[in-house]
Amino acid sequence: MAEKSWTPTSWRNKPAAQDVVYPDREKLDKVLAKIRTLPPLVSPSEIERLRHQLIQVQKNSAFLLHAGDCAESFDACTHENISNKIGLILSFSLILIWGARMPVVRIGRIAGQYAKPRSSPTEKVGDRVVPSFRGDNVNGLDAEDRTPDPSRMLSAYFHSTTTLNHVRSLLTSGFASLHHPKEWSLTHVRSPALKEQFERITEGLSDALEFTRTIGLGKDSGVSYEQGGGRGALGEVDFYTRYVCFNTTARTRLTVVSHEGLMLEYEEALTREFATPSSIASYAADGTPRKVHYNTSAHFLWIGDRTRQLDGAHVEYFRGIRNPIGVKVGPSMKADELVRLLEIVNPDREDGKVTLITRYGAGKVEEHLPGHIRAVQESGHPVIWICDPMHGNTLTSTSGLKTRNFGTIISELTSCMRIHAESNSRMGGVSLEFTGELNDDGFSVTECLGGSMMLSEDQLPLRYQSFCDPRLNFEQSLDVAFLISDHYKKARSGAKTSYGDVLYSELGGRKREVLNVGSQGD
Repeated sequence: MAEKSWTPTSWRNKPAAQDVVYPDREKLDKVLAKIRTLPPLVSPSEIERLRHQLIQVQKNSAFLLHAGDCAESFDACTHENISNKIGLILSFSLILIWGARMPVVRIGRIAGQYAKPRSSPTEKVGDRVVPSFRGDNVNGLDAEDRTPDPSRMLSAYFHSTTTLNHVRSLLTSGFASLHHPKEWSLTHVRSPALKEQFERITEGLSDALEFTRTIGLGKDSGVSYEQGGGRGALGEVDFYTRYVCFNTTARTRLTVVSHEGLMLEYEEALTREFATPSSIASYAADGTPRKVHYNTSAHFLWIGDRTRQLDGAHVEYFRGIRNPIGVKVGPSMKADELVRLLEIVNPDREDGKVTLITRYGAGKVEEHLPGHIRAVQESGHPVIWICDPMHGNTLTSTSGLKTRNFGTIISELTSCMRIHAESNSRMGGVSLEFTGELNDDGFSVTECLGGSMMLSEDQLPLRYQSFCDPRLNFEQSLDVAFLISDHYKKARSGAKTSYGDVLYSELGGRKREVLNVGSQGD
């Protein structure tokens, strides 16, 4: 398969898993023609900046946080939901910076994550069998609205644009103030030992921030940003500014957007040919800047576990775009298959190009991860490894609700950390499905079991809001952040890391065992 044979449409000659069949092909063609004329959502310079930042992750100089909703909905495109989600991502990354003392590259599952793969083309709603709900950019959640509608792709574009615009507005208007630790409530933490650990970390984080402000690192001219002043070194996190963190200079990482590249017609319509930015430009023999294809719907896209067939349409499309990409790696992936996939999507072995997102399940990670690491190491392919402890640990509660147990989530996460260390590798980040959403009374969602709030099965229906997969709520997400931060703090200080310590055991972490959970989603 020669690289030069690729075009944005060459995927159409390959079998496409999870393909959507539109009854009205004429309407589909009109919608796609319109999308091709619309402006890009992201720029080549932003994409290249992310590639550079991911190289830092690959070099163990930064940590990657990939997080957000399982699937976005058009109805959830509100100021409150977007603000809560971005606030949680920033709070989580601040805790990580405190423990690891390294920058965090933040990639949100936001502004485009409107489609979801499904295990079956149909599902039962009541006593009816209807087409499966495939996400807001395909069809409606209501059983009467399941016919795929091309105009939903146009709605997805405009909802993505609105979301991205609001995120950028938030991050340039003071929303990202680094005063979060004082505002975190720990009243939900039931375990006294765990609460003591959390308070110790939070107090240390607050003291460090106060110290930097006291010595002047967080001060500016005294004039507010709205009145023409700067933002200050610690006052707010902007897209491209720098800040000083705990007496360690670190670059603020661009908060970027991502989604699973599932709907190839949509992705093709937003694939544009541009010359690479002048600062990194390469030139053809005739002296003209080399042109490449960027997917301008997002900075980062990934191939799901259900669409990674070597001879399939999705791998064919992904191999030709300049964007950094992710690949989901599950228990069904053979080691030699993984290496062949890397040869296809990154034949030139470029740094920062491929992120492998492992998602085995807590009961299967021991069996599969070491072999995958070994195969990639022997191949010489440069990759970033991150752990998705969510998708392999989904189960159904006795009430019929899909859920995940916090104990199995952190079990897979900590197993990944240990296995990478034992394999002379590094887990460079984490991929989580979480939400900062609150109901009208200010309470978090109740979709995953356990955590410091010890959420029980009978409490799941209280505020179960997901129409797709269950997400960690605000409190459970910070539980994970504290756990990872504590791990890297101990590693940095030379202290022995024990997966039976207070945080791990009190949060429900489990020893190696076979767990009866299933594999879901991407």
